[in-house]
Amino acid sequence: MNAPELLPILRYPDPRLNTVAKPVGDVDDRVRALADRMLATMYDAHGIGLAATQVDVHERLIVIDVSESRDQPMVLINPVIEWASPETRKGEEGCLSVPGIYDGVERSLAIRVSALDEQGKNRVIEAEGMLAVCIQHEMDHLMGKVFVEYLSPLKRNRIKSKLLKSQREAQRG
Repeated sequence: MNAPELLPILRYPDPRLNTVAKPVGDVDDRVRALADRMLATMYDAHGIGLAATQVDVHERLIVIDVSESRDQPMVLINPVIEWASPETRKGEEGCLSVPGIYDGVERSLAIRVSALDEQGKNRVIEAEGMLAVCIQHEMDHLMGKVFVEYLSPLKRNRIKSKLLKSQREAQRG
């Protein structure tokens, strides 16, 4: 079987990253194929999560694999945070759409999420630690928010300038 075709990942500050995703209607072969391509893209980029928004598909679909062995993929369709712990922690985050940039973001320590899986079945996930952070980060993408938007305007502008400069250099080189 051929490996799924990889998808291009949008880079911050691409305005398409600020698009709010629409709910997925039917969980069908098109959605499963998209999830497979997103997982292949995420693994290829050495990421632990990817939202459809990041590959310019504005539907509520995220893929995640926080396992050490990189063999426990999760597909969450139309995810909703049902509960989030009031206890938070500031942790270093990075993003495939903001390459090379890491900074602290405050997140709930534990969450409960309901979503559909790739078969269209309801599932509820109780998550804490890295999985909870990753789900919250990817769900932000579905709302059109990139993690650097939690940072100060000064930091955000520095990051934007740095990334635009490296994009220009890559186009020249």
